Amino acid sequence: MTTPDPDPTRTPEIEPGRGVSPGETPPAEGGIYGISYPEPPEQGKAWGPMALVLIMVVVALIAIGLIAMVVALIG
Repeated sequence: MTTPDPDPTRTPEIEPGRGVSPGETPPAEGGIYGISYPEPPEQGKAWGPMALVLIMVVVALIAIGLIAMVVALIG
């Protein structure tokens, strides 16, 4: 919010036909780059190789068990 009658000693000087002279007003953006808080560390892979091997072993054991049950029922 600006005041309706600013202090003339703090008002930027205006150059004729050009507006405000350089250096009379603050820059539009700050000079600090980056983030204001630390980023969390990157997460690893969701499915590591050990998890996939374990799942494949469990599926193979279930398949072998089902095949054995079918063979036992037929025979």
